[in-house]
Amino acid sequence: MRRLLFASLAATCLAAMGPAAPAQAQGRQDFTMVNRTGYQINEVYVGPSSSPNWGRDILGQNVLANGRSFNVTFPGRSSECMWDIKVVYEDRDQSELRQVNLCRVSTITLFWDRQRNATRFVAE
Repeated sequence: MRRLLFASLAATCLAAMGPAAPAQAQGRQDFTMVNRTGYQINEVYVGPSSSPNWGRDILGQNVLANGRSFNVTFPGRSSECMWDIKVVYEDRDQSELRQVNLCRVSTITLFWDRQRNATRFVAE
């Protein structure tokens, strides 16, 4: 069963990127999510870290099959850089990644870590 994993590797990579992006980069939170877990993802939620609410499932009626990618686009009105991401698998298990600086990340790849029985996120 997949469990919640605060991706230390991703957090380390993000921390190494330095402080938040300058004002000119704000509103550029678009990124590509890549599913390399071996499982189908049925729901994806992306919400500002400053909010307790996830909002709506951005996949809608679609799914993110293993080996496929999904472009997440923002309307450009938000100046938030820190976001939380939640994925829900076909079997209803879910994983979360917290405090992602989407002003600095262009790709998030999800992997299944069999040893830890958890999803691993890699941000680039």
